[in-house]
Amino acid sequence: MSNIIVGGKMPESPLEQFRKEAIERAASYQNNESLQESWQEFLLQINKAKYAYNFFWLGVPILQAPQDLQALQEIVWDVKPDLIIETGIAWGGSLIFSASMLAILEVCGAIENGEVIGIDIDIRSHNKAAILAHPLSKKITLFEGSSIDENIIAQVKERTKNKKGVLVCLDSNHTHEHVLAELKAYAHLVSIGSYCMVGDTGIEDLPAGTTNDRPWGKGNNPKTAVWAFLKENNDFVIDKTIDSKLIITGSPDGYLKRIERSIS
Repeated sequence: MSNIIVGGKMPESPLEQFRKEAIERAASYQNNESLQESWQEFLLQINKAKYAYNFFWLGVPILQAPQDLQALQEIVWDVKPDLIIETGIAWGGSLIFSASMLAILEVCGAIENGEVIGIDIDIRSHNKAAILAHPLSKKITLFEGSSIDENIIAQVKERTKNKKGVLVCLDSNHTHEHVLAELKAYAHLVSIGSYCMVGDTGIEDLPAGTTNDRPWGKGNNPKTAVWAFLKENNDFVIDKTIDSKLIITGSPDGYLKRIERSIS
């Protein structure tokens, strides 16, 4: 039986209806004061408890809140990049996560030859050994050096030339100056419709003094860098729908969607 066209348009499928309802429901959370206040208190407590340090991806520690991984999974499935660039490696779980998502896209026939690039100024020997020993290591290329070093940037840019879709995740040094430099170096490589995810923007929402053992803190962190970057760049917008539905996220205002491509 054929579908009945109403008013010149095909009726929404059940999946489209579900997606629309989810977006509308999540948007309402922004005005739910009780929910937002609870989240702010929870953010402080999970930061103290090192909540994000409890998880693994395919056997490798991944220093991310599970909710942010859910968001990245949805983004990768929708965008279907064949290159994911990550700054900040730590244990390597995020690289393995990205490699596994690209492997799934390959199996589904959505992309060919997916690649993950990981950049870190100091890749610990035991972490490097674990990454290279993983079955998904063949999809990962490691660069050791500063993510804002001109030589590193040039090498990464070269690797994007034959790629159809690029997604970027910035999660290394969290100072304002460093993240802003990363955004200026890598954001322009992001494909239209894809994302630049900036990690740990939630530092700005913690009470002053919470991160005194680090060179970053309130007023000097990834979120302030995002705000500064967007003042000078109209190619990206903050995807607030992601913040809204996650509620629990380490990267509020950190999901930047590319909507334009500047003329170089």
